[in-house]
Amino acid sequence: MTIDTRALGFGSSERAVYAADPWTTRGRLYQEDGSPTRSDFQRDRDRIVHTTAFRRLKHKTQVFIAQDGDHYRTRLTHTIEVAQIARALARALKLDEDLAEGVALVHDFGHTPFGHTGEDALHEVLLPYGGFDHNAQSLRIVTKLERRYAEFDGINLTWESLEGLVKHNGPLLTPDGVGTHGPVPQPILDYCELHDLELASYASLEAQVAAIADDIAYNTHDIDDGLRSGYLTFDMLEEIPFLAGLMAEVRERYPHLEPSRFTHEIMRRQITRMVEDVIGVAQQRLSLLHPESAGDIRGAGQVIATFSEGMAETDRQIKAMLFKRIYRNPDIMRIRAGAAQIVTDLFAAYMANPKEMQSHYWVDHIAGLSDAPKARHVGDYLAGMTDTYAISAHRRLFDHTPDLR
Repeated sequence: MTIDTRALGFGSSERAVYAADPWTTRGRLYQEDGSPTRSDFQRDRDRIVHTTAFRRLKHKTQVFIAQDGDHYRTRLTHTIEVAQIARALARALKLDEDLAEGVALVHDFGHTPFGHTGEDALHEVLLPYGGFDHNAQSLRIVTKLERRYAEFDGINLTWESLEGLVKHNGPLLTPDGVGTHGPVPQPILDYCELHDLELASYASLEAQVAAIADDIAYNTHDIDDGLRSGYLTFDMLEEIPFLAGLMAEVRERYPHLEPSRFTHEIMRRQITRMVEDVIGVAQQRLSLLHPESAGDIRGAGQVIATFSEGMAETDRQIKAMLFKRIYRNPDIMRIRAGAAQIVTDLFAAYMANPKEMQSHYWVDHIAGLSDAPKARHVGDYLAGMTDTYAISAHRRLFDHTPDLR
């Protein structure tokens, strides 16, 4: 049966001239035939969702380890919230929603078990071998480590999706070739030798909305989870004028609201105000820039999708509160120390005897490698673990495993 592609809507409305165009994509590292029913960015999004890495996110820590309760965000639920906000921003700015959603869905693939604690611990043990960077690890996963297709490693995403993954937080190089945040991780440089992601330019506006959606999502849900845990109180939120204003609005309209509903009314208003703020700033900057293509966005020399000065100050205040009240809380720090010990112990055990990595496909030949490539393989294995798998592996190898409650 022949499909009439002219009758297909491809699930999208008219795009702005500065939006990324799936019909003129820069393509994939390995050439593939197109699909008659999905654009290339839709295919990217679908491939991301079907990966093993995506499924693992459900058992990876966001802030609170899964043992703390069923209702706290995991890395997966965080990712879904980011994707929802990114898609809303993309729609408002007439961007390619599928590309924005895909970048949002893949942006945290490289995170280790136990959140940023696991990342810090893995970076520390890998420092002699180049360190660890979760963004570079995300790239390794989608270009090397996923093993699903007969003709290539990885999932062969388009240039635009990979660019968004690597550069959603801005350029990695200055025009003079200097790293904007220190040396560029070697895995990114290695990939760019094959498929240049133009590290000195900004990413597409689709990638930019995915990046700011990440900030909006975790600023909001970390407050929600903090209130649920008891580490935050409504009185603490009153210290931030923006949040105090939202609470006053809710109290005035619903003076006798129960705490759980009160929390949700605050959070939904916070997301709305932040999303509207980003849209307003983006529209203003677009009106001054007059971009005629996605290339004009990349060459604009500034972020287009970002907070206003006032909202950026609110963002700083919220982050400072979260660090003080939650991330650096003594109880959380005790749990973090135990999680870091698990990662450090496992790294040492696998370096000493790689065959302990029983489920890995290359376990039979890794023992013959020198320390540097062996360490990178061990890092890949550890980074791919879920919290639950890491705890189970540690219990199998060690007499005592830290209690992460």
